[in-house]
Amino acid sequence: MQNSLQVAQVIISALPYIQKFRNKIFVVKYGGSAQIDDTLKNDFVRDIALLQLVGCKVVVVHGGGKKINSYLDRLHIKSEFVDGLRVTDKEAMEIVEMVLSGNINKEITALLNKNGARAIGVSGKDANLLKAKILNNGKYGFVGEIERVNTYVLNGLLENGLIPVVAPVATDDEANSYNINADLCASKIASALKAERVIFLTDTRGILDKNGNLISKLNEAHITALKEDGTINGGMIPKVDAALECVKNGVANAHILDGRLPHSLLLELFTDDGIGTMIKG
Repeated sequence: MQNSLQVAQVIISALPYIQKFRNKIFVVKYGGSAQIDDTLKNDFVRDIALLQLVGCKVVVVHGGGKKINSYLDRLHIKSEFVDGLRVTDKEAMEIVEMVLSGNINKEITALLNKNGARAIGVSGKDANLLKAKILNNGKYGFVGEIERVNTYVLNGLLENGLIPVVAPVATDDEANSYNINADLCASKIASALKAERVIFLTDTRGILDKNGNLISKLNEAHITALKEDGTINGGMIPKVDAALECVKNGVANAHILDGRLPHSLLLELFTDDGIGTMIKG
């Protein structure tokens, strides 16, 4: 009986958030260990299915770095990273697109549909969803920077009760294909849709101070100071920059969460304290 009462209390405590977020748009960047571990995969798709069932409009943007590395290694194609971005030549771009659009995207979509969601897998190339230009004059090869997001397509899917699952591959006006960093892709989509929330699932607890303690809330001034003193460094910098760009462009809040924690998405959105770092404008 006591356990049943505790479960009921948990459900009731989430009610204000469910009411607040109904019909709001959430963009979730899905990557890291949560994309590899089978148990975490299932937790993630059930969380997304639940968000849809309680009335949230969800867009999933996925990465795929670990699986891309595996395929490139099998084909003896060297992986190189500069400034945290994968240097992508023409040969590697073919593999990147195959893995992202043909393998990972369809796996996520199928798992969501299996768990009661209504999802559709798309690439940034479909219906000109993502238009891009080459980044930094080709410094990183076929790595692009998104210039335009076709919100008509995304809003149409959302209004028809579908979850768009987006593979971060884009084209330019000459139909050249580009690999897009998934964090930056999620940021651009969230900004274009004026989403209520953008959530980045990572392999860290969020943003930590120099003593390893979680920083639960940040704003731009605080972020600047933490960059200057080296607290925010390495691979966390592009994630923070992507999150900050969103809130500057009309997204209410951005969240950086530990995707290794079961149901981290629900714990962040539907509890008072959350479990990650929230970035506000």
